[in-house]
Amino acid sequence: MDAHLGLPILVGLIAVALAFDFLNGLHDAANSIATIVSTRVLRPQYAVFWAAFFNFVAFGVFGLHVAQTIGTGIIDPAIVDAQVIFAALVGAIVWNLVTWAAGIPSSSSHALIGGLVGAGVAKAGISATVWSGLSKTVLAIVLSPLVGLILAMILVAIVSWASVRSTPFAVDRAFRILQFASASLYSLGHGGNDAQKTMGIIAVLLYSQGHLGEHFTVPFWVVLSCQAAMALGTLMGGWRIVRTMGLRITKLNPMQGFCAETGGAITLFLATFLGVPVSTTHTITGAIVGVGAARRASAVRWNVAGSIVYAWIFTIPASAIVSALAFWLVSVLRHG
Repeated sequence: MDAHLGLPILVGLIAVALAFDFLNGLHDAANSIATIVSTRVLRPQYAVFWAAFFNFVAFGVFGLHVAQTIGTGIIDPAIVDAQVIFAALVGAIVWNLVTWAAGIPSSSSHALIGGLVGAGVAKAGISATVWSGLSKTVLAIVLSPLVGLILAMILVAIVSWASVRSTPFAVDRAFRILQFASASLYSLGHGGNDAQKTMGIIAVLLYSQGHLGEHFTVPFWVVLSCQAAMALGTLMGGWRIVRTMGLRITKLNPMQGFCAETGGAITLFLATFLGVPVSTTHTITGAIVGVGAARRASAVRWNVAGSIVYAWIFTIPASAIVSALAFWLVSVLRHG
């Protein structure tokens, strides 16, 4: 462990972590606003302001269980040093940029987890991994989109039954209003789960340097900085991925948009309260596929959904490999 890491390097690493958080907001802006934009309830420029606000205020609603999992439940905090954190962030950022450029809604969360595992294993071998936390997270890769999908399908069935005697115009108008609430809840869940991942990274770095005392905690300034960085990233928007999420998977009307966002939001709220770092991308994709499939299976463009699944499968291994290479490169440069 680097016990006497210089202040400029520490500040630089925190800046890189906040840059990742900003990219996370940019990359995942689509998750919060895809449905409300594709149903034409809000224009994209207004939708990002809406999402960014609820991203920021999320810290007032949720605890910090996810930050605790990331900080101490993926790799052994005893082996964490500046080089491990730097390599983990490089792995996550590189994979985020590759998938963003390709317009593929992969998971920033799992890129970060892959980065941590790759850097930890590169430093201390397989024993660096905390299998209980990692297995819980890998299980969530499978479960979060399935839960989102099932909840969205159930909501479509309930709403369709409740609206059977209403005119299509009345239903459309009602759900255009209700979508403001569902988009707010989803953005709240996104800010609550995703921003905590960077909080965990910064906090474990400070802990490894002896700045937090004997017990792992997340300082309030770290909470505020991470929420602000994510909200700013969301504000800048990720239009390539908005197109994939909101338009290419299935066509949505306001009722379906409401069901997708609400199903996704319930999934995120549950995961965040349980301290499980799930992917907001997986969750909303599952929910969108659910509302499409509730109409009819052919309403979903399964080839687009399939390409997203491939990105999920490769995210943790790809970011782990990049972060391990970054760790070894830094080692060579330091000792070369």
